[in-house]
Amino acid sequence: MQDPAPKATLSPATRSGRSYLLRFISGKYQGGEFPVVADKQIFVGRSSELDMVLVEDMVSRKHARITVQTDQIWIEDLGSTNGTFVNGEKIKKARLKEGDRILIGTSILKLIAGDATQNNMDAKRELENVASQRRTSQARTMSGSIEEVPIPDLLQLFGTSKKNGTLVIRTEDRNVGRIYLKKGIIVYSVINDLELPPVKCVYRMLTWEKGMFDFEPPEDREFPNEVSLGVQEMLMEGIHQLDEFNRIRAELPDLHAKIQIPLPLEPSLRALGPAELDMLQLVHNTGTIEAAMNKSPLTDFESAELVLKLLKAHYLRSD
Repeated sequence: MQDPAPKATLSPATRSGRSYLLRFISGKYQGGEFPVVADKQIFVGRSSELDMVLVEDMVSRKHARITVQTDQIWIEDLGSTNGTFVNGEKIKKARLKEGDRILIGTSILKLIAGDATQNNMDAKRELENVASQRRTSQARTMSGSIEEVPIPDLLQLFGTSKKNGTLVIRTEDRNVGRIYLKKGIIVYSVINDLELPPVKCVYRMLTWEKGMFDFEPPEDREFPNEVSLGVQEMLMEGIHQLDEFNRIRAELPDLHAKIQIPLPLEPSLRALGPAELDMLQLVHNTGTIEAAMNKSPLTDFESAELVLKLLKAHYLRSD
């Protein structure tokens, strides 16, 4: 009687019916991909002997290891100087799932489902090709799309990893925002040449969903009205403000629509408080909700809430 033929060993990717890639969504290798192969370890670091070679000062010679165990993908920091981060949290070892973002040095990688057919040597060569094609005379530390890495995620990453530098965001409608960080703390921010409080600028940028970002080296300069706010604190309040603004947004006219005081004005001005009177004057002087929000010292939500109250009480009307 013949021995039964040996059973083929199924890779974890085969058992689950899926295979995965690590896609660089920011950094010098942006656009490059690296396969996550069953029963293979991926050593990440600066040393040329490793599988995924990231040549930059913030990456240790042997920085991290990615492994596939049964149907699970794990990442482990190997005692690196600057740490390994998953979804903004510094980790020693963590299980990865599809969509997770990994920060190593100045590179952000995203775990995606895909055809992991390349071997490690081919993937290494491809990454170098990507890096050589992206070299310019003005090298930026990090860059990418805020559709791939939303602004809250970027700030979470930079805050947790205590980055120094300037996050520059450019939208399709020519808005340019800058958020200045020192050791992961937000110290100032600005949008275009608008004279807005720094905190209000950050809250407004959190509403931006399309555009590109660059994380540039820190600037040696003093800021007027410098703030000192932790990213987590800023995000919690900023996202709350955004949720509240979205809650009343459907009740507001278009932000660019003409708003004016009706004549004759029937309700009494004596019924209004100081903040409501200030907003009434701002809208009268500027003509639109957006222009009034740009002049108001209040947050966009607080300003819009006052405008809505004035509209409902017939102190204002929309054309």
